[in-house]
Amino acid sequence: MSERSERTRSTADFVGTGTLVRLALRRDRVLIPVWIVVFVTMAAGSAQASIDLYPDVASRVEAARTSNASPALVSLYGRIFDETSLGELSLFKLTAFGAALVGLLAAILVVRHTRTEEESGRLELLSAGVLGRYAALAAALIVSSGTVVLLGLLTALSLIGVGLPAGGSFAFGLMWVAAGLSFAGVAAVTAQLTEGARAANGFTAVILGIAYVLRAIGDSSADGKSEWVSWLSPIGWSQQVRAFAGDRYVVVLVPLVFMAVLVAGALALIRRRDVGAGLVRPRPGPAIASPSLRSPLALAWRLHRGSLYGWGFAFLLLGLLVGNIASNVDGFVTSDSAKEMVEKLGGVNGITDAFLATEMGMVGLLASAFGIQAALRLRSEETALRAEPLLATGVTRAQWLGSHVLMALFGTGALILVAGLGSGISSGASLGNMGRQVPRMLAAAAVQLPAIWLVTALVVVLFGLAPKLVTGAWVLFGVFLLIGQFGAIFNLPESVMNLSPYGHTPRLPGGDFSVTPVLWLTAIAAALTLAGLATFRRRDIG
Repeated sequence: MSERSERTRSTADFVGTGTLVRLALRRDRVLIPVWIVVFVTMAAGSAQASIDLYPDVASRVEAARTSNASPALVSLYGRIFDETSLGELSLFKLTAFGAALVGLLAAILVVRHTRTEEESGRLELLSAGVLGRYAALAAALIVSSGTVVLLGLLTALSLIGVGLPAGGSFAFGLMWVAAGLSFAGVAAVTAQLTEGARAANGFTAVILGIAYVLRAIGDSSADGKSEWVSWLSPIGWSQQVRAFAGDRYVVVLVPLVFMAVLVAGALALIRRRDVGAGLVRPRPGPAIASPSLRSPLALAWRLHRGSLYGWGFAFLLLGLLVGNIASNVDGFVTSDSAKEMVEKLGGVNGITDAFLATEMGMVGLLASAFGIQAALRLRSEETALRAEPLLATGVTRAQWLGSHVLMALFGTGALILVAGLGSGISSGASLGNMGRQVPRMLAAAAVQLPAIWLVTALVVVLFGLAPKLVTGAWVLFGVFLLIGQFGAIFNLPESVMNLSPYGHTPRLPGGDFSVTPVLWLTAIAAALTLAGLATFRRRDIG
């Protein structure tokens, strides 16, 4: 009888899981498919674009050796294990970096359907009915794991479709799945530690960053004595699957065990806390605010500064790495078709500038992600009922909204310029012309801002018009990313290409600068921001 009662009790802890899974899938019915398409297209597009550049083994070996000889490239993307493998060379930029992005997506989904639901109070209302203690976490893990498994499968099929070997393609998809499952487990634990979703996501991002650094240390070991450090990282585990370079499927058992241990720990932590509470209690502030907090802008700065500092350090490091890589980019030009492309771009200097312009565009995309996240703070403050008491004082709606928007715009500007400065210093030192490179790279960074601000403004206008749809900004961001990065590869019509604001950004350094698209993008961003403010002033809070 006791064993039967224990089984009944265990089953009761998961009651309502299926209902929560259906609810989560309904809420993310647009977000999840869009991001799956983004990742799949990113992998297939990268493979398709690289196949023609390395038609023979000799060209692959030379390019792979150039990559492995660059500590900056190895630290950023990882080591190429099989120098003759077309598949590995085509996708080496998405091995470690792509695994980190998939891990981040999986973690965000777990936090979104656990801690975010608790923070908003919706989970407590649901728990008043028939809902087991573990149902929310179980549903979140099912949705997150199912998303990354489907993503990995579709990625593998897309790689087979562009002509890569089936075994390596499935190993590559499995590599992404392994990273996603690992960080879904990490998020399951961090969601139990704090009372806020932002803090849970922040802890997860810190762990992901540490994992990436550990992998970089192990991969860039010159004498091979520090390679074991990579095995301390979930990203390193996924990389050790070695897709297209041995296809070691058995390595996936390591992240599976890692996830199982973390999930068991998360379930144990749930039993030790109340709904809505965290194991790490927030520290109460002083009863009277300091002078530095006596304005809406000062409060917004306090709320955003932590994430801005973290992103700023990452962008400086990224800029330094990109600039260092630029000095070796001509080593990848080995095939006749690639050499012909370089000649059209203006020789080695042309391909270096083209590389820097492309990478600065990618940095601009990352800065846009910060802008979206910062602007979304408006909605999280509103739903957490922190905005209404503030607006009940002498703070106007325009002041409150403007303070957060200003922090988003300032933050994206600071990040992109820090990256431009870092890349200018690094590439200038490598190419022996720092006095020329620093201002060129700062200009290349600055021209990214109008497109970044336009995407940030989309969050503001959605917040004013339809606050429940504000996360749709991530969907639009994904669409813009697909169009901008892979539209030319898939020969999309010009009318579709023009939908992306990033497609109108001047390609600097090396390209022609036109002030017209910069002014238009800036004007549209300003108009959207003002429209968001006008509509916010006319709607009810909440």
